[in-house]
Amino acid sequence: MKPGIHPDYRPVVFRDRSAGFAFLTRSTATSDTTIEWTDGNTYPVIDVDVSSASHPFYTGRSRVLDTAGRVEQFRRRYGTGRA
Repeated sequence: MKPGIHPDYRPVVFRDRSAGFAFLTRSTATSDTTIEWTDGNTYPVIDVDVSSASHPFYTGRSRVLDTAGRVEQFRRRYGTGRA
């Protein structure tokens, strides 16, 4: 790699506040907020909306969608589809 053209690759904590889950990894992402990790060091923290702790694919919990309302809305807008 050429020196001086790449961002710093350093330890960063990613935190999913909705699930109360955080993990330490390395990244080039930056943040002004910091957190003290379990090892006693302070790291930048990035808050994310979805992680493996809260995503339905990983947790096995699916969301209930209003499919009946969507089907009815489609039929009102475009008809039943039959002649």
